[in-house]
Order: sequence, then C-alpha cells, then structure tokens
Amino acid sequence: MVDTDSGWDGRGGRGSRVTRNTGGARPAEPIPGRRVAAVSLVALAALATGCEPGAATGAQEAPPPARPTQAAAPSPARTAPVTGDAKPRTAPPPSPSASTAAPAPTPDATTARPAPEPSTAPPPRVLMRTGSESDRVRELQARLRQIGHFGRNPTGYYGSVTADAVRSFQAKRSLPVTGSTDEVTWQRLLAMTRVPTAAELRPPTERPVAAPDERCLKGRVLCISKNSRTLAWMIDGKVVSAMDVRFGSEYTPTREGVFEVFWKSRDHVSTLYDTPMPYALFFSGGQAVHYSADFAANGYGGASHGCVNVRDKKKVAALFDQVRTGDKVVVYW
Repeated sequence: MVDTDSGWDGRGGRGSRVTRNTGGARPAEPIPGRRVAAVSLVALAALATGCEPGAATGAQEAPPPARPTQAAAPSPARTAPVTGDAKPRTAPPPSPSASTAAPAPTPDATTARPAPEPSTAPPPRVLMRTGSESDRVRELQARLRQIGHFGRNPTGYYGSVTADAVRSFQAKRSLPVTGSTDEVTWQRLLAMTRVPTAAELRPPTERPVAAPDERCLKGRVLCISKNSRTLAWMIDGKVVSAMDVRFGSEYTPTREGVFEVFWKSRDHVSTLYDTPMPYALFFSGGQAVHYSADFAANGYGGASHGCVNVRDKKKVAALFDQVRTGDKVVVYW
C-alpha cells in the first residue's frame, strides 16, 4: 500500500484521500506519519535538555512537556549531560533574554564607600562668656595681659574687650575663634602663663592717682579727679582705696565742685534711662558714684549721662559700705 497524505487526488481536486490496494490485502488505517514524526522529535528534544530555558534548576522532578507548536531542535552548545533522575549535572543554560541583557553597572568605588559618620563628641564646656563676672574672669584678664592680649587692668567683668582679647588668643593658637572661654582655651592659657600676683589681679587704678586737691585733705572725702580719671577714698588725708572712674559726655557733663552724699541706693535703677546703677552714692541731683557694667566691658570708649562710673565692682561695693550719708564729695580737674 502507498500512503499519500499530500491532499491531492490526481484529478485536480483537494480534500479527498485515495488509498490503492496493490495486493488484495486489507487496507491499512491511515496514520498521520509526518505529524507523528514531528511530535517524536519534540519529545526527544525535551528529554535531552532537561527543562525549558529560564526554568530554575531542581524545581521539578521531570521535564515539562514540550509545547505542541514549538519543534525547534536543541542547541548542541547548550545540551547538558543528564543523570538517571533526569536532572542536569550543571546549571541549565541561561535564558535568551538574560544572555542579551546588559550587565548590571558596577558601583563606583567612590560612591560605594559609606559616608563618614558625624562626630558625636560634645563641644568643650564653656567656662566664661560675655556677661560673666567673677574672680576667674579677673584671672583670665590678668593672664591674657601677661602675654599681650589684654591691654588694661583686670576688672572681673567679661565684656566686649575681654571677648576680643580671647578671640585674638584663640586665633593665634589655631583654636575655634568664639570669643568665649571654653575648657580647651582655658587650659591652653594656663599652660602659657603663670599665676597672677595680687597686684596684677587688683591694681589700684589703671592710671596713677592724682595729687589730692587741698579740699580732700580733711575728713572723709570722695576725691574725684577728672584729669587722672581716678577716685580716691580718703580719710584725714590718707588714701584708703582708689579706683578708675569715667564721667559724663560733653552733652551731659559731670558737675564739678564740693558736694555731700545725700542718698545711698544699693540696687538702684535709673528711672530716666532704665539702666542699672548698683551701689549708687548720690551727691548732686541725679548724679551719683556707682558701678557701671558698660564701663567694665568697654572701658573709656563710652561715657555716662553725668554720673561717676566705677568699673571695679568689688571696690565700689566696699566703698558703698564704708561711705556714710553726709560724707564730702570733691570733683575737680
């Protein structure tokens, strides 16, 4: 028997199938020979490769069935030897999409490094700053003066002049320039200076005390010289204490002459200027001898509104306790 499955019957018509019986035997049942052969090839290819491209190794015990519509022969370069349980000895070939995909970018070595963690160390503790007032501030000023950073006598008050002196010291020693005295700045200053003497800590005045006016030679007198800018507290011609003073400006001058202390006010505040006037000893209207924080901070760069400013707080506090109402006040050139 000759099987023809071409779809052609010899008479120009399609769709009929003719089977010739050449030996009188029983005609054989027609079988789709070519289609069976194609299916067999697909099955053999599936057994040879073990799995379809892209499947995970060991994900299944037997290979999946081949797709009926795909009959491509296995690539010899990707064929892996099989074992008795049909699992590949090595990893299956990569998927076609993976072989054509661009490789993942390698991270730059500079960007791959972890960023440095910020420092968690606390800043040095601040010991003194603008507005501080103490014996330690006085020592700071005396030590700064020893090495040329503070050009006046210590006052014990931490003002703008002291802050500028500290900045100068910090800048020269490559320390953070803050104007405040922290532990690092203080220890560096201690290492470079000696312990101040009593005269360095509390000099009588920045300027020599003037020869007293003859009106100051008898009794209890606050003898105030505009020329030397000093105040001498005198009893019977002897100087008990002396201190630097500052006067009013040309628009609010301090009056000159002989006066008496008529009122003492320890914690006085000016009602005209809303300004503190501690240890005030009033001698002429609203003019008084008193402590001035501005004078302590800024020196002779400023002026009062007519009062006699003292910048040494301890000295004027002691003076306040010693002076009595009715004591004489002499202001002169």
